[in-house]
Amino acid sequence: MTVTDAALLAGAAFLAGVLNTVAGGGTFLTFPALVYAGLPPVAANATSAVAVFPGYIAGALGFAREISAFDRRRLAEIGAITAVGGLIGSLLLLASSNRAFRAIVPVLLAFATLSFAFGERLERWLSSARADGRPSRLGLLLVAIYGGYFNGGLGILLLAQLSLFGMTDLNAMNGLKNLFSAVLTAIAVVAYAAGGAVEWPKALLMVVAAVAGGYVGARLGRKIPKPILRTGIIAVGLVMSAVFFLK
Repeated sequence: MTVTDAALLAGAAFLAGVLNTVAGGGTFLTFPALVYAGLPPVAANATSAVAVFPGYIAGALGFAREISAFDRRRLAEIGAITAVGGLIGSLLLLASSNRAFRAIVPVLLAFATLSFAFGERLERWLSSARADGRPSRLGLLLVAIYGGYFNGGLGILLLAQLSLFGMTDLNAMNGLKNLFSAVLTAIAVVAYAAGGAVEWPKALLMVVAAVAGGYVGARLGRKIPKPILRTGIIAVGLVMSAVFFLK
């Protein structure tokens, strides 16, 4: 790893930590940076998941009070579904060739960007579409499989699923989103590591930078208007999608 690569990866992870703390979308930076640094797409995706993983844990701890108030039975049910989905998605990634994954990456990035852009509308639509307030287990499983396969936009999709419970408390939803993201990403990271897909020197460097970014993001999040952040993240996502489509 050259000094230039190290600086690029640390910078991308730091900014990803900031973004994930205040709005989400950090994968739009970490994954392309790893590909640019020379990692094959599958290894880049696995290493990116390791880089953003601590942020999920920190986010869940930050909302521990809201999480503890959630129904324990539903908590266990959703946790089990997301764990199974994360395992399935990670195994699918390990079974994918770099060529096949490279071909689908632009679609995944575009999907993640659109999910981020229209996440609030998606949540409202799903909430109104199901009057019983109970989530679709299949829908939740598919979101978890997606998260185990490719992490981009996962938070938005989980928030949409949580809205099916009739939840409206954003703090509680964010806490549960981070908890379940941590659960499925932990399973995925173990699978990636067992499959030898993680580039550990790069991953550990990015973890440190992402944690630092998360600390800074917690302070900046109170000062930068959310619409400006969202617009910037969507722009980055669209640019990265276009770059990978052209490549």
